Amino acid sequence: MSAIKKDTNPKDSVGVKKVPMHCVSGRVLLEMGLGMLDGGRKYGTHNYRSMGVRASVYFDAVMRHLLAFWEGEDTDPESGLPHIIKAITSLTVLRDSQVMGNWKDDRPVYLPGGAGVAELNKLAARIIKRCPKAKKPFTELGKLQQISSRRCR
Repeated sequence: MSAIKKDTNPKDSVGVKKVPMHCVSGRVLLEMGLGMLDGGRKYGTHNYRSMGVRASVYFDAVMRHLLAFWEGEDTDPESGLPHIIKAITSLTVLRDSQVMGNWKDDRPVYLPGGAGVAELNKLAARIIKRCPKAKKPFTELGKLQQISSRRCR
């Protein structure tokens, strides 16, 4: 008697409705592990779960790492890890503390209506419409082209 072949495994119909871990970068998760190891060695692994965190401390850390990255420094000189990973792990600690319910919300008094991103996006769209042909930006990507085009003139 031969086995009957099914089109799919019965678990498929259930499994596809669960959190899709296959969408997450394995490499980034591994690098996050190194970032969490770095913090754990300095401050104690999972200290944030037992002690909680202040939002401002982690916001500041995230912003420092993102700004360092944005200004061209890819690697945190202290840890040797990418600034992006240091920012992600800082956000992970903050989010974990929110989930645990032990974070300290020391953000400023809330602005009425929030940051107003929707309104500001409309203003950005008006600016873009008013100036539809933007000049080419000066970026690392185009730096060599910009230098060579200046020499030709």
